[in-house]
Amino acid sequence: MHALDILGDPVRRRIIELLADGERSAGELGDVVQREFGISQPAVSQHLRVLREAGFATARAEGTRRLYTVDPAPLEAADAWFDPFRRFWQPHLDALATELARGRRARRLEAERAEREAETDAAPAADDEEPDTAASPTDDTTSADADGVGTDPETKEN
Repeated sequence: MHALDILGDPVRRRIIELLADGERSAGELGDVVQREFGISQPAVSQHLRVLREAGFATARAEGTRRLYTVDPAPLEAADAWFDPFRRFWQPHLDALATELARGRRARRLEAERAEREAETDAAPAADDEEPDTAASPTDDTTSADADGVGTDPETKEN
């Protein structure tokens, strides 16, 4: 059987998806597949057998349980089969990747611009405060007269 014949069945594809996350027991796989597809445990066992015989999955016994893992070799063979056809979708995926990168860049630049504006808006607020001239310290013992010479306020003498 060809790899795509094996993967053409949605139940077997789902089992492979589950195994892609790591090793699972036949019971775990059966629970998920029975719930999602409404098939019996013997039907799940048949799908597991097909995957084992086609080389997509391996099983090992641990006590009374059978633990399944995915074997990547047949998936690589299926991937290689698609190579001549990639030219039909790869340019579209590349264009999508470019547009996604442009969108991320535009959002990043906008965030940086907004951050700079927030910094510049906050900085002048502190600089715009007018100095409080009424509260500026002066020397009580002398004051400057019109010609800038210090005089004693009590005697009005230099």
